[in-house]
Amino acid sequence: MKTRRLPSPPSRQTLGRTALSGGLRLVLIGDGESPHLLKWARALAPRVQLWAISSRGFMPGWELLVPDAQRLALNTRPEHGGGNVALLKQLPKVGAWLSAVDADWIHAHYLTSHGSLAWAARLGWRLRAQIAGSAWGSDILVTPNQSTAYRWLTRKVLKACAVTTSDSQHMADKMRELGAGEVMVFPFGLEAMPRQRGEKEPWLFFSNRGLEPLYRPQLVLEVFARIASQCPPARLVIANDGSLRPWLENDVMGRGLADKVSFVGRLDAADQARWYDQASWYLSLPESDSVSVSVLEAMAHGCVPLLSDLPANRELIGNSERGLIVYEPKGITKRLVQLQPEQLAAANRQWVQQHGLFEPGVQRFLTRLRELSHA
Repeated sequence: MKTRRLPSPPSRQTLGRTALSGGLRLVLIGDGESPHLLKWARALAPRVQLWAISSRGFMPGWELLVPDAQRLALNTRPEHGGGNVALLKQLPKVGAWLSAVDADWIHAHYLTSHGSLAWAARLGWRLRAQIAGSAWGSDILVTPNQSTAYRWLTRKVLKACAVTTSDSQHMADKMRELGAGEVMVFPFGLEAMPRQRGEKEPWLFFSNRGLEPLYRPQLVLEVFARIASQCPPARLVIANDGSLRPWLENDVMGRGLADKVSFVGRLDAADQARWYDQASWYLSLPESDSVSVSVLEAMAHGCVPLLSDLPANRELIGNSERGLIVYEPKGITKRLVQLQPEQLAAANRQWVQQHGLFEPGVQRFLTRLRELSHA
């Protein structure tokens, strides 16, 4: 009986050519429980062959975009402030998995954690994939300033990236100072403009940044307390959660504002949109930030933003042309009543329509990846 000879397995070079002929093979690395990474997946899935690695698990919705066999959940619990040694312990598993996938691109989100993982895996397993890195804000604006080691690591990751993305010119400049090569700047904006819905409550304020020190929710309360002392109808809804929530709830009680301030916890997209629609004002006062998608969402829903004095916030609203830069709580009410919220709401929606949508940036990003793949 004649034995049939099986064909030899394809080489890595052949796999690479096949991948390109069938569309880019791209692996997202980030936090699969973040709606922001899921948003990237929604944008990329129709256009590339997509895989995903999550430092935690995967929130509902991923199964509609990336099959189970093309997802790897590391199930670590990253800390808000960094120091995530447990994530780096997953490197052998990640390296082996990426080697089997043989992607054209590894797209890392949050550079000092997931970017480090991508860089180390590419180096250790000699992957052919190029790295694209997307900065999220504190990974560039905060973490490199915390220690020499973090700064060194950030530089290594940035230099390992063939291309990076930033959502503000200010952060892009910082990335270049740290050694980044090509930086593409576009907003991590809205997937679509929301419909305008009904009348707004004139003195309703909404805030939904994390209840962590970086976002200074205690300053949000201080600013609102000043406003409420002079505007009795004012009330504040605080969404999201974090380590400062118990302290904030006690502070509200101590200020006698329990009937004016509501804590509603983490919200899904629909509930969040309802609060955006009702609120006339939006408070976001972090000590460091890039262009925030939450601020863009608020502006698109016709809220007037009150923002901390940061370069990225000035990119969004100029010198208070589309909202208010808050220098200090004192005198805030006097400045507030001089604004015309209905006119600002219309202008803000138009500005977001022109400058704050995600789709044009994704198109440019993928065009650039294809160009670099064929270079």
